[in-house]
Amino acid sequence: MSNFTPAEIEYFKSQRLGRLATVNATGEPHVVPVSFRYKPELDTIDIGGRNIVPTRKFRDVTHNGRAAFVVDDVLPPWQPRGIEVRGRAETVATGGQEIVPSFGPVIIRIFPTRIIAWGIEGEAYHANSRSVD
Repeated sequence: MSNFTPAEIEYFKSQRLGRLATVNATGEPHVVPVSFRYKPELDTIDIGGRNIVPTRKFRDVTHNGRAAFVVDDVLPPWQPRGIEVRGRAETVATGGQEIVPSFGPVIIRIFPTRIIAWGIEGEAYHANSRSVD
């Protein structure tokens, strides 16, 4: 059983771009746009790129094993919706081409520990926040 609701999974499938937040060894935050996919077999968010290994986001995840990820948009006339996923993160040697065929093989994988959604199921101004065991 997934930690994400069916509506949240469908929302992930409808989006192509999200933002990954990491923190370096000195506590400095870093946020970058990334391509991703929801991996149903593991109930994770997988993040890839053409050459992700030398990037700061990769070093940050390797160093502290934590990340946050946000996907959001706005429907007309003004209906914000999105999902924030916080959790344990790791680097994985394979899977990048499953996101985009031209990506390198290495990915960042996020295992959710907290999920915050708004506008996906209900009103945009009432976030649905839950911890994941």
